Amino acid sequence: MVPDLPAAVLDLVAATVALCLAVGVGTVAHEGCHAAVLSLGGVPYDVEWLPARDGATLLRAGALGTWAAVTPRRLPDDTSPWLLRVAALSPLALAAPVALVAAGALPDPTAAGEPALVAATLGWFACALPSPRDFSLVWYAERAIAAA
Repeated sequence: MVPDLPAAVLDLVAATVALCLAVGVGTVAHEGCHAAVLSLGGVPYDVEWLPARDGATLLRAGALGTWAAVTPRRLPDDTSPWLLRVAALSPLALAAPVALVAAGALPDPTAAGEPALVAATLGWFACALPSPRDFSLVWYAERAIAAA
């Protein structure tokens, strides 16, 4: 059976829009998780969107560069490395809905087979994953404190 072409195109467009929206909102939530933990720990911070563009266009920086960064302004002398580790891994909390689906507490949004819902779910879950920079801070928190 050949799918109805206009319906397939509409599904593709809807999935693309849903993915972009989920990644956009998820990126804000990801950085908000970092900021919330730092704030609770009494560490002042700055949030920068599309940092270090180095003369690149906005499109190139967004496609190939860092989308956002939460950077402590200064670390208090008594800052625990564990505060930085928890802040770095805090976006994993965004995966809670996926964990609840796996536990059977929530219905599986991908089971319906709606492309837009599947794309939005994948986009949100992707934002729950810590970045390589986040993992670096987990392993080298003491160095980050010493360098501050």
